[in-house]
Amino acid sequence: MNDVATLINGLAAAAGTDALITDPVRTAPMLRDHRALYRGHALAVVAPPDTAAVSRVLAFCNERRIGVVPQGGNTGYCGGATPDASSSQVLMSLARLDRVRAVDATNYTMIAEAGCILANLQRAAADADRYLPLSLGSEGSCMLGGNLSTNAGGLNVIHYGMAREMVLGLEVVLADGRVMNTLTGLRKDNTGYDIKSLFLGAEGTLGVITAACVKLWPALRSRATAFAAVRDPEAAVALLGQLRDASGDCVSSFELIPRIGVELTTKHIPGVVDPLAAPSGWYVLCELSSSRGDAPLDAILEKTLSEANESGWVTDAAVATSERERDAFWRLRESIPEAQRKDGASLKHDISVPVSQVPGFIERAGHWVEQHVPQGVLVAYGHLGDGNLHFNVNQRAGTQAFQLQAVESKLKRAVHDLVQQFHGSFSAEHGIGQLKVFELERYANPVELDLMRRVKHAFDPNGIMNPGKVLTRG
Repeated sequence: MNDVATLINGLAAAAGTDALITDPVRTAPMLRDHRALYRGHALAVVAPPDTAAVSRVLAFCNERRIGVVPQGGNTGYCGGATPDASSSQVLMSLARLDRVRAVDATNYTMIAEAGCILANLQRAAADADRYLPLSLGSEGSCMLGGNLSTNAGGLNVIHYGMAREMVLGLEVVLADGRVMNTLTGLRKDNTGYDIKSLFLGAEGTLGVITAACVKLWPALRSRATAFAAVRDPEAAVALLGQLRDASGDCVSSFELIPRIGVELTTKHIPGVVDPLAAPSGWYVLCELSSSRGDAPLDAILEKTLSEANESGWVTDAAVATSERERDAFWRLRESIPEAQRKDGASLKHDISVPVSQVPGFIERAGHWVEQHVPQGVLVAYGHLGDGNLHFNVNQRAGTQAFQLQAVESKLKRAVHDLVQQFHGSFSAEHGIGQLKVFELERYANPVELDLMRRVKHAFDPNGIMNPGKVLTRG
């Protein structure tokens, strides 16, 4: 039998003596998830300094059947980077793998390690006169490995795609310690199965991503941003199509915001102001961007908004005339989650449906909430450009948090069942983690679920990689 002290000494030897973290002040925030839904206990917390150390730790743990939970910036919403309460799993922080190994401006690529903070990678790209379009509200603290392991979405998906679409190669340590390296920077490579794609969105259940080769784009030279009041979500979808056509598909972001989103942020977030004089039920925050310095984006945006006003789709709009105004628009949008937390309890759903179906989904699901959840008020907002809604229900004034939480199961089932009817996804960009394991069991195509289990067993036959996440044990 493995004695705990012997195991910890072995881990320290594998990871390096300075890689073992024992200070409870440091480990406490690492053992709970970002939303404080899950709190775990670890056999040990290790922070390997390099890929070789990650390899040694995984080989050690695999031989002894010890579960390993990889963790990046710990900004996830589904408990995917939190160990269980058994004190039998090793939490592996990737924070020390924080080097940008290479920026090849000519090849429009960057090779960076998993612990690199996203905002730092954006700056590294900008320093090379290039652009990394992955952009999230947590970009000041989230890390590349976590972004790729959850296939992060964010604000620019409509034009650049999800995180997986920005990856050309990976360095991954497998459960048995072997290292797979495909950091070639090739855009064309048809040499068999695309194995790297299996690790993107796998949430550390197949192996540990230690580095990636990501695509870069030309630096942005022009940008136009507007905050517009729209008649309803259907008008917002129509405006999106018109803007994509008029700009030659230069729409990089298109966010849908309800009136309550404006009210919550102006109430709870200092410095946030309503951009428009008169209230509206719905708004969009839209942005056009181009690598051409002479692209007439402001003119295109203003002309399209004017035509939409004549059509009755848009009732008012403000076009940013300075970076300060643009930042104010985006601060309102990005502050909605924080404002929700400050306002009270909230039940959250990260769903997606085809863009054309968003208005119908909001109408039907919103009606259900109105009829069945008097304790709450709907806060539906998000990335309309790619069909991703954060369909949340906030605690209504005059009610207690426990009253809203009492209907959580009923609400989740109704929302997710309706998502299924609309041929959508119950997890658009936040992954599965441990929060949605049984939702995946309920809604996934049986054949696809069976293949997932077979892949898991093939890559991790001893079941040590992030146990209990994405797929049920066994």
